[in-house]
Amino acid sequence: MRVRERRAAVALAGFAVVAAVATGCGIRTTSVPVDAGAAPSRLPCSVSGEDVEPRAQAQQVPVRVFLVCASGLEAVDRTVAETGDKDPAGSRVAVARALLNQLLAEPAPGEREAGFTTSVEGPLTVSAGREGDPEGALRLSRQPEDLPAAALSQIVCTYAENGTTADGGTALLGGPGSYPVRRYACTAQLRERPDSAVPTRPAA
Repeated sequence: MRVRERRAAVALAGFAVVAAVATGCGIRTTSVPVDAGAAPSRLPCSVSGEDVEPRAQAQQVPVRVFLVCASGLEAVDRTVAETGDKDPAGSRVAVARALLNQLLAEPAPGEREAGFTTSVEGPLTVSAGREGDPEGALRLSRQPEDLPAAALSQIVCTYAENGTTADGGTALLGGPGSYPVRRYACTAQLRERPDSAVPTRPAA
């Protein structure tokens, strides 16, 4: 009888030690299963090829457009139709229009789920520079400075990062008025803070 009581006392002491250790570590015991929910399905500001809406056209060329995400600008891979224009000036304008259309369009569902948005709103078009403009200049249907800062940042960075429309890592843009074109630069600081003023360089 004493042996049985001694064993019971030892068992109770062991249980007390385990309970004390669990309490000291901040662990609460429970007999009810806890559902912590599903793990996050994607990283913010990150999309895969399946997240982008397919743009089914015969000949496609890869491009990069800049969308707003987490208060900054992030590049998204897209494709646009090949222009087939052998004239460099005509090809530049055609690509510029295709890129602008990409920015005007709503992001694909997968992009929206990852947090991407666009600040570029229509009506807005782009055309070739006029006589007297520097080579490679583009003219928007609205004065660049009249656009929301984030929208202009998107356009500048998108044009500056694509070979056909880029001019030394910058974009030469003007508006419909008589104002001269300006050379806008897509800098790391601008990509971090697209709501800030877009830096400019001498147009010549």
